[in-house]
Order: sequence, then C-alpha cells, then structure tokens
Amino acid sequence: MNLAAGKLVVPIPLEKNVSFICRLLARKSALLGLVIIIFILFTALGAPLIAPRDPLAVDMSVRFQKPGRVYWLGTDNLGRCIASRLIWGARFSLLYSLSVLAVMMGISIPAGLLAGYAGGRIDAFIMRVVDIGLAIPSFLLALAVVGALGPSIRNLVLAMGMVWWTPYARLIRTMTMQMKEQGFMLAAKAAGCTHRQMIFRHLLRNIAPPLIVMAALEIGSIILAIASYSFIGLGEQPPTPEWGVMLSDGREFLQTQPQLILYPGLLIIVTVLSFNLFGEGLKNALRK
Repeated sequence: MNLAAGKLVVPIPLEKNVSFICRLLARKSALLGLVIIIFILFTALGAPLIAPRDPLAVDMSVRFQKPGRVYWLGTDNLGRCIASRLIWGARFSLLYSLSVLAVMMGISIPAGLLAGYAGGRIDAFIMRVVDIGLAIPSFLLALAVVGALGPSIRNLVLAMGMVWWTPYARLIRTMTMQMKEQGFMLAAKAAGCTHRQMIFRHLLRNIAPPLIVMAALEIGSIILAIASYSFIGLGEQPPTPEWGVMLSDGREFLQTQPQLILYPGLLIIVTVLSFNLFGEGLKNALRK
C-alpha cells in the first residue's frame, strides 16, 4: 500500500486473479455457459461469412422447403433461408441487448455512485427519482414510452435503458455506501486523494466485480424483453431477421409449420440460459 504524494494504491495480487479464474473454470455449468456465449458471439460477428444465403432474399417458389444441403433448416413462408435469418438474428439480438445494457449502466452507475458518495440532498433527490421509477411496472412504462415515440428498435433501446436503470442505481448506491466506510477508503481520504480519485480509482474499482456479475445476469432478461417487444410489434420491424420478429412471423403457421417458431425460440432459450449459467458462475466464484 503506497501513501506517497497523496495517492493510495491497493495492489491486487496476481495469485488472487489466477485463483478466481481457476474457480470460475472449475464450475462446469459456468464453463458450458461461457463456451456457448463465445460460440454465439463468433457466429454473430461472422454472420456475413457463415450465413449460407441472403436472409432477406424472398423466393416464393421455395417456400416451406424442408432442411437440406441448400437450405440447412428449410425456408419460411416467404421462401427465405431460416438458417441465415437465425445467424443474422444472433447479431441483431446481441447488439440490441448490449445497447440496452450500455444505456442502463450509463445511467445507473453515475447515479448510484453520486448518491452513495455525496449523500445528503443529492442522495435524497436521486433516490426519490428511483422510487418513482420502481413504483411503476417497468414493462408498462417501457411500453408507454415506445408507444409514444413510435415502434422502432432505436426507441425501444432508449426506452428500456431509461426505465430499467432504477433498481441497479439503488444497488450501486448501497454498495458505494458500504465501500465508503472501509478502512482503505478512510486511508485514501487521509492521504489526500481527491474526490475523483476516491470515486474512480477506489470505489468504482472495488464495486466493478459485482457490476460485471449484474451485467452478465441481466443480458438474458434483456434478450427476452427485446424478443417480447418485437413479437408484439414494438421493437424491430419486419423483414429484419431478429429472433423476436421471427417468432412473430411464424405464429400464423404454428399449426402447420411449427419449426418457424421452434428454431428462434430454442435459440433464445439457449442464449438466455448460457448467460445465466455464466453469471451464476461469476457470482459464486467471487464469493470465495
């Protein structure tokens, strides 16, 4: 620990980081989730190279084709390649989910840190805003915002991020208040650290691991929510190959062509499950 020149440096031993990685990888469920996430990410990034055909190409002469060499998973009601649409759907679903997460964290982290660190009237004001947000069901509030702004994925991302930040701001405030009373924080203050150093070098650094766990666990919920909004027509719009849009397109043919809903539904379940498994593994690894 170095107190020179008004700076407090709390080194993190390399052995601690290695031990954390070993504990995480030792959990088979977390490792399985991580492998699936990496596979989905590579699929999403390599969609232009992996997808066998144009996901938007319509050919009514081959509608409802069975799986084969040309169409890996067959075609839909407009003759579009289902496999290509699923592969591109991974890119859209992950991109939109990460965008919502970025908006949420971009609001909740500064708000929670400021409320917990400053206290007083600032804390009271931010918490009253949070209380108002928590008093209204998030789904209905996001629904109202999207309905007012118009159905589009941009409005949906903004609406979800601006609505879902409140519970995380409260949690970050609590962690900040607890961390602020720790011995190393008092030592940093005594050493003459500025407020900026206290917040960004010490507070944010030490609450970062729980925030990462929160983000990993939240991705699954965001993917489900985006698919739900797109399913009812308030998110991404056809013909974009997004998983929720594919579910909406296939519901008309549930009786005769159930695979149109089965494939995107299974992908949503597997993706959400993988993020949940990885997030739980992170949480359990951090506890020890």
